[in-house]
Amino acid sequence: MDRDFRSRRGLRGFSVNRLIPNVLTLAALCSGLTAIRFGLQGQFRLAVIAIIVAAIFDALDGRVARRLGVTSQFGAELDSLSDFLCFGVTPALVLYLASLKDGGALGWVVTLMFPICSALRLARFNTGLLADTPPPAWTGSYFTGVPAPAGALLALIPLLVSFEIEAAWPRHPLVVGPVLVVVGGLMVSRLPTFSFKKGRVPRHLVLPALLGVALVMGVLASSPWIGVSLLGLVYVGLIPFSWTAYRRQAAQSGQAGEVVPLRSVDPGASP
Repeated sequence: MDRDFRSRRGLRGFSVNRLIPNVLTLAALCSGLTAIRFGLQGQFRLAVIAIIVAAIFDALDGRVARRLGVTSQFGAELDSLSDFLCFGVTPALVLYLASLKDGGALGWVVTLMFPICSALRLARFNTGLLADTPPPAWTGSYFTGVPAPAGALLALIPLLVSFEIEAAWPRHPLVVGPVLVVVGGLMVSRLPTFSFKKGRVPRHLVLPALLGVALVMGVLASSPWIGVSLLGLVYVGLIPFSWTAYRRQAAQSGQAGEVVPLRSVDPGASP
């Protein structure tokens, strides 16, 4: 009977809703691969746009999976593999082709470091999902270190600035190299960073928040490269606040001084 049930299930196939999140993840993967193609052709603006598109798809796949109630371990693993390529390998290769290739062997070593940090971060995230004892529910509001998509965009800031001011110095290896090292370190660090998945806007701040979003969209529309760079810098500026908020919540839960292994409690979330 069990075999007949599996056969009937196979004939019926899977619901389209179950495929939508994976399709979005594959779209992100294709965008990351296309960014490598643009980088090899020297079209670095298009390469950065493709990485941003991959980040948008990556932000959507987990949220769509949660809304549809179709999160799965398969989707989480596929998302991790896509993140490694799109936000670990791709930005490092684009920066190498745009800048670090002029740094010789040291430039290549720095290039290698970034995807390695991304791989270590994703491996830590995946092993956290398999932990026997889940962390407290409140830790779901934080990530451990800078997540991979945000790290990729932070690493690209020197290139974005060079697009805006049309100058070569921001993409000099002495500028790009240290930024790549620092961002890679933030990705594998134990610093708690806001995940923004469970954030709520108080009722009296809804209109100011909408006004702020409108201003951000205006900046992105008028000066997209500077706008994305400023968003990245604001994100970095929020790290001390996320660390303070995490310590306060840890103290309130009686875990002050204890390092809680942070991970998202949702397998559909981005690492």
